[in-house]
Amino acid sequence: MAHALAARGYNTTLVARDKEQLLHVAEGLKGHGTRVDIIEADLTDRADRRNIEAQVKRTGLAVDILINSAGAATRTSIPECDLDTEFAHMELNVVSVVDLCRRFVNDMVSRNSGAILNVASTAAFRPMPGQGTYTASKAFVLAFTGTLRLELQDSAVTVTALCPGPVATDFARRAGVGDEEILKIPSVMWESADDVAAMAVDAMDRGAELCIPGRANVADATLALARTRQQASKAVSSLT
Repeated sequence: MAHALAARGYNTTLVARDKEQLLHVAEGLKGHGTRVDIIEADLTDRADRRNIEAQVKRTGLAVDILINSAGAATRTSIPECDLDTEFAHMELNVVSVVDLCRRFVNDMVSRNSGAILNVASTAAFRPMPGQGTYTASKAFVLAFTGTLRLELQDSAVTVTALCPGPVATDFARRAGVGDEEILKIPSVMWESADDVAAMAVDAMDRGAELCIPGRANVADATLALARTRQQASKAVSSLT
């Protein structure tokens, strides 16, 4: 995401808890000739998130674009999950998105310009056993983003939801998804991180409501929505 923005001439402020990784990415961005600032912060920590806002204000810079891309997941059933881990993931996947949107959106509205890009997932469109809180958190991000977009429709501030399918990163393995399960995912559904970032930033620049990278993932999400509508129709029929 940072490279996709810097390639378009945007200055970037990178936020993560891993300072070494922040410095590594910042070094890689130097070739774009744009300004890069870093803020070391744990997005699961509410005090750290308050400090992000304070540090940005001290730079004197205005936040024109906010991208909420941090996320985490585990591969475990709800009856067997570790609650502390799941609560930390929900703080990251859900609460931090609401928190950071709320902290920066009003300045955008006052300037009548700006863009917000929230990363959800095609997992938002269906239940996925073994990833219950993750799919629920991404469904929340999708619904929250759509609501925020409607609330800002009279302004020039745009709000976009990114719903990628499988992306070629270490995310799945860090979440505990085994190699055998990963190999079962059709190759046509996989997208590179660079391609997803480019498509996401393009969609944000257009002010699009939703971005689902890859035709196979669009088809998959469409099928999941059709099943949900069918289930809803059956539920309504049973009441009449």
